[in-house]
Amino acid sequence: MTNSVTDPGRFAVGWRKYLWLAAGAALGGFALHNDWSISIAGWLFLICLMRFTRSSGILLGFGCSWLASAVATVVFLFAGNRFSFGPILFGCLAISTILTLPLLVDRLLFARLTPLLATLIFPTTRVATEFLVAAVSPFGTIFGPLAGTQSANLPLLQLVSVTGIYGISFLMAWAAPVANLALEKRLSWWKIRTVTLAFTALLGLVLLGGGIRLAVAPAAKQTVRVAGVSSSVQARQSKQALDNFHTPDVTPDQKPQLRRAFAFVTDDLFLRSTVEAHAGAKIIVWPEAGALTLHDDLPALLSRAADFARTQHVYLEMGVGVILDNAPYTRDMAVLVDPNGKALWEFDKAHPVPGLEDFPAGDGKVPVASTPFGRLANVICFDADFPGTLRPSGGQADIMLVPANDWQGIEKMHSENAVFRAVENGYSVVRQASNGIAVTTDNRGVALATTNFFSTPQQNMIAYVPIRGTWTIYSAVGDLFAWLCAAAMIALCALAIVRPTPTPIQG
Repeated sequence: MTNSVTDPGRFAVGWRKYLWLAAGAALGGFALHNDWSISIAGWLFLICLMRFTRSSGILLGFGCSWLASAVATVVFLFAGNRFSFGPILFGCLAISTILTLPLLVDRLLFARLTPLLATLIFPTTRVATEFLVAAVSPFGTIFGPLAGTQSANLPLLQLVSVTGIYGISFLMAWAAPVANLALEKRLSWWKIRTVTLAFTALLGLVLLGGGIRLAVAPAAKQTVRVAGVSSSVQARQSKQALDNFHTPDVTPDQKPQLRRAFAFVTDDLFLRSTVEAHAGAKIIVWPEAGALTLHDDLPALLSRAADFARTQHVYLEMGVGVILDNAPYTRDMAVLVDPNGKALWEFDKAHPVPGLEDFPAGDGKVPVASTPFGRLANVICFDADFPGTLRPSGGQADIMLVPANDWQGIEKMHSENAVFRAVENGYSVVRQASNGIAVTTDNRGVALATTNFFSTPQQNMIAYVPIRGTWTIYSAVGDLFAWLCAAAMIALCALAIVRPTPTPIQG
């Protein structure tokens, strides 16, 4: 007889393996983190693709898997209304190519190791490639990580407080070779029991531990009323007509018209913020570029904000788009003004959206300020897709303020990404978004409030937010788990290469 471990062709015959490929391609479109994503698809599509690669030749398996991943990428971009934008399309296709490589590594090496070790090649390689992409690409974690679809699974979500998102990606990726081994061994318990018990025991411990963490979480002793405030429909229309992120050279004769349009938006924000202050809000957050101003008028806007904060006794977090006279034309900043009228910080967006925003990036040093309502910190929109940026070097934060501005098609995935940052770092996140979903979540990922820009005439978000965060392992060690996976990948690959290829058993 033939040893099935060294004869992948036994696992599927002829055209049947293409059914696995088709299933993987179909599920892949719902496995990437977008508005069409389905949580369970993120677990299943890799099982199908691996079933195909292990029963095909190396080049055929990798080529067809890459094609399936490319199809999923196109679906991802189509769902996000960015399919036709060249730089993003090519960038995402390049990332999908890199993220397909773990299937190739698994196909080359799985038969050279013991069953348990063989199942670890794929998840360690997948985590290593996800970590590499997040570290070097301008897209951060917005595209690629398997974990992105799991933000609503609260028990599983607690794992990121230890490992970051890569712990969830590891479990999801490990499910593929475990399931494939079970299918290859025709569900023979005595042949798969070690691997099956190892995987189910770890998954069970993670879910049990997450459930316990949620159950024993102490009720917040103190909360602060936070209001996210966006402009009215009329002000939105005025703003949308200005193309505020790509303004050409402003001539002197254009400035009066721009001032009138900007004043309409700013007056509306201050009016609505006054209403929320009178209702009891102590922290008010505007969205990214919620207020617009010419560079010449920025001091006057900051002076008005200082007067407002003093009069209303609030902390005012303003997202401000500053229009400059010359290139790069725009400054994307956030300013926090305290109840004494003092600007505690001016923070410039550290990660402009590649291909869409061409202004210089800020230094990425996340500001942290101690207040009676906890330690407040601040990033802007796309910054929240970079886990390293969201670990403030200035110390543990209690509430992270995230002014944001999305577009229709990415609102769901972009707001959900912020949930991971909250659990990773043990702080609450207040993300007020124009053209998207505003969300406030506590340090365990529980949603405290959400509003959708596209389904409400006035997007105000009110939440009572805990003023104390919690310490997490991840906030202390960062991406140590990802580095350990990379080291394990190298060790497993080296072991597989030096180990003799098993000789088929004839009988």
